[in-house]
Amino acid sequence: MPEIEFRTADAIELRVAEGDDGTFEGLACRYNVVDSYGTTFHPRAFRKGLRGQYAMLFMHSPMQPVGTFTAEERDDGLYISGRYDDTAAGRDARTMARSGSAPELSVGFVRTDLPTWDKIDQMGDDERKDVLGNIRGARLVEVSQITARMAAVPGSKLKTVRHALSALYEAAEEPIPPSLDEQAAAEQQRQDAKAARLRERRRRAALLRLTGVS
Repeated sequence: MPEIEFRTADAIELRVAEGDDGTFEGLACRYNVVDSYGTTFHPRAFRKGLRGQYAMLFMHSPMQPVGTFTAEERDDGLYISGRYDDTAAGRDARTMARSGSAPELSVGFVRTDLPTWDKIDQMGDDERKDVLGNIRGARLVEVSQITARMAAVPGSKLKTVRHALSALYEAAEEPIPPSLDEQAAAEQQRQDAKAARLRERRRRAALLRLTGVS
């Protein structure tokens, strides 16, 4: 299953309008730059998936949207522009962006350019390093406003929300396979239904014998 990944720009790129309209814009993903994960986004990496509005989250939490935005690719990166929600969370995020406590952007995405893992395993070291380290195709999931200097320390909190987000978006895209207990319960229901049909056939056969109907 595809895994949601996160990358953070290496500079403060979120700009908030001075007025009261709550708008913002920024560079969410920079191209041709090696990031803190050792990967490089190539120009037009998001070319196949940008459409409509996306949720602006805070710290990659799907439970804390703070606004909406649209995205477009330019020569040097993925740019976004949008508006904060007129909610407590939206107003707080706007305040933190302007104060400098949470002024950075981080992009959540799913890679679409990777071959299957068995093919990657068969590659030589140089080819594997090139494939894994160069992102040439990706599907945008969300962009988050994050606290200052998170780019320098991609720590355990992001790893934790990665698993939570993966479960959330995979559930939206494809059915979750049943657990072993659920499979056992379903099999028991099938066996019970089969036994009930057999008992009914036997009951009807016995009734026909008693009534002499052939």
